[in-house]
Amino acid sequence: MAALRLNDLKQYSDVLRAKDGSEIKVRFVERRDREELQSYIRSLSAGSRYNRFLGALSELPKTELERFIHVGEAGRFTVVATMVVDGFEMIVGEARYAFHADTSSVEFGLSIDDRWQGHGIGKALLKNLECRAASFGAERIFGDTLRSNTTMIGLARKSGYAFTNGAGDWKLVRFEKEILVKPQDIPCASWRLAAASRLAATSSLAV
Repeated sequence: MAALRLNDLKQYSDVLRAKDGSEIKVRFVERRDREELQSYIRSLSAGSRYNRFLGALSELPKTELERFIHVGEAGRFTVVATMVVDGFEMIVGEARYAFHADTSSVEFGLSIDDRWQGHGIGKALLKNLECRAASFGAERIFGDTLRSNTTMIGLARKSGYAFTNGAGDWKLVRFEKEILVKPQDIPCASWRLAAASRLAATSSLAV
Protein backbone atom coordinates (compact mmCIF):
# COMPACT_ATOMS: atom_id res chain seq x y z
CA MET A 1 0.00 0.00 0.00
CA ALA A 2 1.17 3.53 -0.62
CA ALA A 3 2.62 5.08 2.54
CA LEU A 4 0.00 6.41 4.89
CA ARG A 5 0.07 10.14 5.53
CA LEU A 6 0.88 9.74 9.20
CA ASN A 7 0.41 13.47 9.77
CA ASP A 8 -3.26 13.10 8.86
CA LEU A 9 -4.37 9.82 10.41
CA LYS A 10 -7.96 11.02 10.79
CA GLN A 11 -8.57 10.52 7.07
CA TYR A 12 -8.28 6.78 7.76
CA SER A 13 -11.07 6.70 10.36
CA ASP A 14 -14.20 4.67 9.71
CA VAL A 15 -17.71 4.80 11.15
CA LEU A 16 -19.31 1.41 11.80
CA ARG A 17 -22.58 0.38 13.40
CA ALA A 18 -23.39 -1.87 16.34
CA LYS A 19 -26.42 -4.18 16.25
CA ASP A 20 -28.65 -1.48 17.70
CA GLY A 21 -27.44 1.12 15.21
CA SER A 22 -25.08 2.86 17.64
CA GLU A 23 -22.13 4.56 15.99
CA ILE A 24 -18.70 2.99 16.41
CA LYS A 25 -15.66 4.93 15.29
CA VAL A 26 -12.56 2.97 14.28
CA ARG A 27 -9.40 5.05 14.13
CA PHE A 28 -5.67 4.65 14.46
CA VAL A 29 -4.48 4.91 18.03
CA GLU A 30 -2.81 8.21 18.90
CA ARG A 31 -0.16 9.03 21.48
CA ARG A 32 -2.77 10.84 23.54
CA ASP A 33 -4.52 7.45 23.92
CA ARG A 34 -1.60 5.90 25.83
CA GLU A 35 -3.16 5.95 29.29
CA GLU A 36 -6.71 5.26 28.11
CA LEU A 37 -5.54 2.26 26.11
CA GLN A 38 -3.71 0.90 29.13
CA SER A 39 -6.82 1.48 31.26
CA TYR A 40 -8.87 -0.38 28.67
CA ILE A 41 -6.51 -3.38 28.83
CA ARG A 42 -6.64 -3.35 32.64
CA SER A 43 -10.45 -3.25 32.57
CA LEU A 44 -10.74 -6.43 30.53
CA SER A 45 -11.58 -9.55 32.49
CA ALA A 46 -8.65 -11.87 33.25
CA GLY A 47 -10.08 -14.33 30.73
CA SER A 48 -10.38 -11.73 27.97
CA ARG A 49 -6.80 -10.54 28.54
CA TYR A 50 -5.56 -14.13 28.52
CA ASN A 51 -7.37 -14.83 25.25
CA ARG A 52 -6.15 -11.61 23.62
CA PHE A 53 -2.48 -11.91 24.56
CA LEU A 54 -2.28 -15.72 24.79
CA GLY A 55 -1.06 -15.56 28.35
CA ALA A 56 -1.62 -14.02 31.75
CA LEU A 57 -0.98 -10.30 32.25
CA SER A 58 -2.67 -7.47 34.11
CA GLU A 59 -1.59 -4.68 31.76
CA LEU A 60 0.62 -4.07 28.75
CA PRO A 61 4.32 -3.95 29.65
CA LYS A 62 5.71 -0.46 29.04
CA THR A 63 7.72 -1.51 25.98
CA GLU A 64 4.69 -3.24 24.44
CA LEU A 65 2.45 -0.24 25.15
CA GLU A 66 4.93 1.97 23.28
CA ARG A 67 4.81 -0.40 20.31
CA PHE A 68 1.03 -0.27 20.33
CA ILE A 69 0.83 3.51 20.14
CA HIS A 70 3.37 3.96 17.32
CA VAL A 71 1.37 3.48 14.13
CA GLY A 72 3.23 2.01 11.18
CA GLU A 73 6.43 0.93 12.94
CA ALA A 74 7.71 -2.33 11.43
CA GLY A 75 4.56 -2.44 9.32
CA ARG A 76 2.30 -2.84 12.34
CA PHE A 77 -0.81 -0.82 13.09
CA THR A 78 -3.09 -0.42 16.11
CA VAL A 79 -6.68 0.79 15.90
CA VAL A 80 -9.22 1.52 18.61
CA ALA A 81 -12.99 1.20 18.36
CA THR A 82 -14.68 3.99 20.30
CA MET A 83 -18.21 5.00 21.21
CA VAL A 84 -19.55 8.17 22.78
CA VAL A 85 -21.06 7.30 26.16
CA ASP A 86 -22.54 10.04 28.35
CA GLY A 87 -20.80 12.63 26.20
CA PHE A 88 -17.33 11.05 26.41
CA GLU A 89 -15.43 9.00 23.85
CA MET A 90 -14.50 5.63 25.33
CA ILE A 91 -12.55 2.70 23.91
CA VAL A 92 -14.77 -0.37 23.54
CA GLY A 93 -12.39 -2.46 21.43
CA GLU A 94 -8.95 -2.57 19.88
CA ALA A 95 -7.10 -4.43 17.16
CA ARG A 96 -3.52 -4.73 16.00
CA TYR A 97 -2.58 -5.90 12.54
CA ALA A 98 0.47 -6.30 10.34
CA PHE A 99 0.99 -6.74 6.60
CA HIS A 100 3.43 -9.49 5.60
CA ALA A 101 4.54 -8.68 2.07
CA ASP A 102 6.43 -11.97 1.67
CA THR A 103 3.24 -13.99 2.06
CA SER A 104 0.81 -11.28 0.85
CA SER A 105 -1.15 -11.65 4.07
CA VAL A 106 -2.39 -9.62 7.02
CA GLU A 107 -2.16 -11.00 10.55
CA PHE A 108 -4.34 -9.57 13.31
CA GLY A 109 -5.56 -9.84 16.88
CA LEU A 110 -8.46 -8.02 18.53
CA SER A 111 -10.40 -7.61 21.74
CA ILE A 112 -13.76 -6.17 22.77
CA ASP A 113 -14.59 -4.72 26.18
CA ASP A 114 -16.45 -7.41 28.16
CA ARG A 115 -19.29 -4.98 28.84
CA TRP A 116 -19.82 -4.46 25.11
CA GLN A 117 -19.53 -8.02 23.88
CA GLY A 118 -22.63 -9.29 22.10
CA HIS A 119 -23.39 -5.90 20.52
CA GLY A 120 -21.94 -6.76 17.10
CA ILE A 121 -18.79 -4.67 17.61
CA GLY A 122 -16.42 -7.59 17.05
CA LYS A 123 -18.13 -8.54 13.80
CA ALA A 124 -18.06 -4.95 12.54
CA LEU A 125 -14.39 -4.51 13.52
CA LEU A 126 -13.44 -7.76 11.81
CA LYS A 127 -15.10 -6.64 8.57
CA ASN A 128 -13.19 -3.36 8.81
CA LEU A 129 -9.90 -5.24 9.20
CA GLU A 130 -10.73 -7.16 6.02
CA CYS A 131 -11.09 -3.83 4.21
CA ARG A 132 -7.70 -2.76 5.52
CA ALA A 133 -6.17 -6.03 4.36
CA ALA A 134 -7.67 -5.59 0.89
CA SER A 135 -6.20 -2.08 0.66
CA PHE A 136 -2.71 -3.59 1.00
CA GLY A 137 -3.45 -5.96 -1.86
CA ALA A 138 -3.29 -8.87 0.60
CA GLU A 139 -4.50 -12.23 -0.62
CA ARG A 140 -5.53 -13.50 2.81
CA ILE A 141 -6.10 -12.41 6.39
CA PHE A 142 -5.49 -14.61 9.41
CA GLY A 143 -5.26 -14.75 13.18
CA ASP A 144 -4.30 -17.23 15.89
CA THR A 145 -6.27 -17.88 19.05
CA LEU A 146 -6.43 -20.35 21.91
CA ARG A 147 -8.49 -23.46 21.22
CA SER A 148 -10.42 -22.61 24.38
CA ASN A 149 -11.41 -19.15 23.07
CA THR A 150 -14.89 -20.13 21.92
CA THR A 151 -15.98 -16.49 21.48
CA MET A 152 -13.29 -15.67 18.90
CA ILE A 153 -13.66 -19.04 17.20
CA GLY A 154 -17.42 -18.51 16.93
CA LEU A 155 -16.95 -15.00 15.50
CA ALA A 156 -14.45 -16.23 12.93
CA ARG A 157 -16.66 -19.15 11.91
CA LYS A 158 -19.71 -16.91 11.46
CA SER A 159 -17.56 -14.51 9.41
CA GLY A 160 -16.55 -17.20 6.92
CA TYR A 161 -13.07 -18.06 8.15
CA ALA A 162 -11.53 -21.49 7.62
CA PHE A 163 -9.59 -23.20 10.41
CA THR A 164 -6.13 -24.75 10.11
CA ASN A 165 -3.37 -26.07 12.37
CA GLY A 166 -0.81 -23.62 11.00
CA ALA A 167 -0.24 -21.74 14.25
CA GLY A 168 2.75 -23.93 15.24
CA ASP A 169 1.47 -24.51 18.79
CA TRP A 170 -0.96 -27.25 19.79
CA LYS A 171 -2.75 -24.82 22.14
CA LEU A 172 -3.59 -22.49 19.24
CA VAL A 173 -5.84 -22.66 16.23
CA ARG A 174 -5.41 -20.50 13.13
CA PHE A 175 -8.36 -19.02 11.26
CA GLU A 176 -7.91 -17.47 7.83
CA LYS A 177 -9.89 -16.07 4.96
CA GLU A 178 -9.11 -15.33 1.35
CA ILE A 179 -9.39 -11.70 0.28
CA LEU A 180 -11.33 -11.92 -2.97
CA VAL A 181 -12.59 -8.34 -3.23
CA LYS A 182 -11.18 -6.13 -6.00
CA PRO A 183 -9.70 -2.75 -4.94
CA GLN A 184 -12.53 -0.80 -6.51
CA ASP A 185 -15.09 -2.95 -4.69
CA ILE A 186 -13.72 -2.55 -1.15
CA PRO A 187 -16.82 -1.67 0.94
CA CYS A 188 -15.00 0.76 3.27
CA ALA A 189 -14.68 4.10 1.46
CA SER A 190 -11.46 5.25 3.13
CA TRP A 191 -9.70 1.96 2.33
CA ARG A 192 -11.07 1.88 -1.22
CA LEU A 193 -9.36 5.25 -1.72
CA ALA A 194 -6.19 3.96 -0.06
CA ALA A 195 -6.14 1.01 -2.44
CA ALA A 196 -6.58 3.36 -5.41
CA SER A 197 -3.66 5.45 -4.16
CA ARG A 198 -1.52 2.33 -3.83
CA LEU A 199 -2.33 1.23 -7.37
CA ALA A 200 -1.65 4.72 -8.74
CA ALA A 201 1.71 4.84 -6.98
CA THR A 202 2.60 1.39 -8.31
CA SER A 203 1.66 2.41 -11.85
CA SER A 204 3.76 5.59 -11.72
CA LEU A 205 6.79 3.62 -10.52
CA ALA A 206 6.37 1.19 -13.40
CA VAL A 207 6.48 3.94 -16.07
